[in-house]
Amino acid sequence: MKDPYDVLGVARDAGQDDIRRAYRRLAKDHHPDLNPGNAAAEARFKEVSAAY
Repeated sequence: MKDPYDVLGVARDAGQDDIRRAYRRLAKDHHPDLNPGNAAAEARFKEVSAAY
């Protein structure tokens, strides 16, 4: 599994609020409902969700 901090694009010393903001931004960008038929976006969404 990849490092969750790298997946979310935050520093290791990031606070919970920073981590939550990064997750929500990435989840919104790659959500399958907003990217229908895009398998890469769905895979990235799953990766981001697992990291969070």
